[in-house]
Amino acid sequence: MSHEILHLLCSPMKLERDQAISELNKTLPASSQSTVQQFKNALIATATNKEAPWETKYGCLLGTKIVVSYLNIENEDDQLFINKYKDTALQYLIDDEPRVRIAAGEVLGVLCAKAGPLLYSEIKTSLVNLLSSQIDSQNTDQQQIMHKIASSSDTGGSSTALETTLKCLQNIAEGCGHEFQPFIDSEMLNLVFRSTKHSCRFVREAAFYLCASLVTNAVDEYDYGECDNTVINTYGNEFAHNLSSGLSDNWSQVRLAASVATRKFLVALPMAKSREAYYPELLPKICLNRYYVAEGVRNYSQETWRQVTGPDGKVLVERFVNETVNYYIKTTECDNHAVREAACSCIAELATKIDSECVRPHVQRLLSTLGICFQDDFWPVRDAACLACGSLIQSFPQESQKALPTLYPMFFRNLEDPIASVRQDAAIGLSNTVRAYGASALAEIQPRMVAGLNGVRNQPDSSLLFSEPNSKLNTNYTSTRKCPQVADPTDDVPMYEHNRNTDLTHVRRKPSEPWELADGYLIFILVQNAQIITIKSSIIFIEFPIPLVDFMPYLRLKKNVVRCLHLLGELAMIGGPASSVVTEILPLLAEISKLRHYSNHLQLLENLCKTLPIICTSIGKKYTKSIVQDFFDSIFYALESENALTSSAASQCLNTLSSLIGPSILRAKVQSYNPSYLHHLDANIHIAPL
Repeated sequence: MSHEILHLLCSPMKLERDQAISELNKTLPASSQSTVQQFKNALIATATNKEAPWETKYGCLLGTKIVVSYLNIENEDDQLFINKYKDTALQYLIDDEPRVRIAAGEVLGVLCAKAGPLLYSEIKTSLVNLLSSQIDSQNTDQQQIMHKIASSSDTGGSSTALETTLKCLQNIAEGCGHEFQPFIDSEMLNLVFRSTKHSCRFVREAAFYLCASLVTNAVDEYDYGECDNTVINTYGNEFAHNLSSGLSDNWSQVRLAASVATRKFLVALPMAKSREAYYPELLPKICLNRYYVAEGVRNYSQETWRQVTGPDGKVLVERFVNETVNYYIKTTECDNHAVREAACSCIAELATKIDSECVRPHVQRLLSTLGICFQDDFWPVRDAACLACGSLIQSFPQESQKALPTLYPMFFRNLEDPIASVRQDAAIGLSNTVRAYGASALAEIQPRMVAGLNGVRNQPDSSLLFSEPNSKLNTNYTSTRKCPQVADPTDDVPMYEHNRNTDLTHVRRKPSEPWELADGYLIFILVQNAQIITIKSSIIFIEFPIPLVDFMPYLRLKKNVVRCLHLLGELAMIGGPASSVVTEILPLLAEISKLRHYSNHLQLLENLCKTLPIICTSIGKKYTKSIVQDFFDSIFYALESENALTSSAASQCLNTLSSLIGPSILRAKVQSYNPSYLHHLDANIHIAPL
């Protein structure tokens, strides 16, 4: 039976190897001692054949991992098996096949878990020398790197020799547990820290996971709360410096591995006092990663922040605000556009959550930085910078006033951006400006609003296109994320391509069209009657004068950050000059809504139908009765359109207007204006909107 199982273990087919592992787990506990011994002898004899194919070596290692768990360390034969297979596994660490190297590292880990740290002490010199030579070979000659890329159905990935050696050391450290602490010395840590800066992203990832295991074992389990005479106490600054570098890595996998190591590093220091020395370097990185685009990094960092800071997160940011602001500003210059976007979101968080006196000295620098991001080639960065500017202006109107001449043109340019969510966020930014400066801001905005709405008359029949056949169009509708392929692992191109240094004369965005600017001002009118309550994590909470949950799709923002506007309840409208602007602009809205000569007119009508009920609710029932008939042609045209979203918006618009001024009054006005619309109105009452 042992021969049959070994034959299946060494099969070139993964299915048969998996079957052998299952059979071995079933039969081994019930087998006699002589049968087990025969199987162990067969494993040793087969594994020591250096000419055997990689599947044979790999299968023997898989079988050994299972057998070790049933060994008795006091038994002489079992001790002999451990010593022999220790040497075999050590030799396999330099095998050409990465799966064999990984399995050899796992075997050494379970052997150390069974025999204790004494076994590691016997192979320490060989393992450390191997690790050192692999690092030096990379630094000496790129052509002599000890690695081979593997891509198959068995592994689905790639690996380098240095990476697998680091993973082996991680397995040994986890196998020995806290007993591994005496072996964590300057020689080992120097090699590990050098690996965290390796040119290969796989090596850096493995090095940070090894760091996570080392810091877990660095504190004695019986003195876990004191950290006296521990590795962290001695090498804490070096750990923090290297972890800080990993938390800012261009590759999300490396950033996640560094995040795991950072959490374990800080949790290993349960005393708040012992953590404070490392907060200036680590906290800003963790804080920014809470907004990072990669979901794994983002969620893990948010949980780390909760575990490490508890209820004191805000206080700690205020305490280390200088370091936090400096890091945010620095990351806006990063080549990775996803990092620049996260930095802008973090700056918005500073403006809305942190004590104003802490942020006030930095407002000028932050606005200057956001001004650069406002012109980024990637629309998600422009979008986030726009929101952050609006938040800073609302929170610090006096400090922001000098920047307004620079910021206004950027707001207006975003308000006519081809990307709908950029227009929406520009409207929010401008509405915050009105809240901060009142009439003076409205005086700047109103003439542009009138001109923008009138511009729809000049909208051409079809969308604008470039006339130059060879010009490069960069609409930035999607991120240019590069999916790592099976290739040279030292090719350390960031996961997100960037074009910050691209010659902008050759990269042109899609030009704005007049209807898009008009659409932007419609959104501005809508958000002008709303109040942004707070920004929490990556969700913006907004309250409108009326609860219009049905209108949520209209305010859906870019899905890259999963930012949604939640319409939470009733709130009094913004009064004063803002309401007069709304009433003055309504006749112009009614006029331009009747234009049908351009292909995107249905989209503008859809937004109008979603905006009009909110406007009417804000200006009151009396004024609504006097102007509602001016919009009937547009509403019923939208209702009968073949575009389902536009028709649904018109249906909901009629229902809301009916509730506002009364169904009988609405019916009477429709009959007076155009009796042919009555059957559409009656049909809409009995048809649920989409």
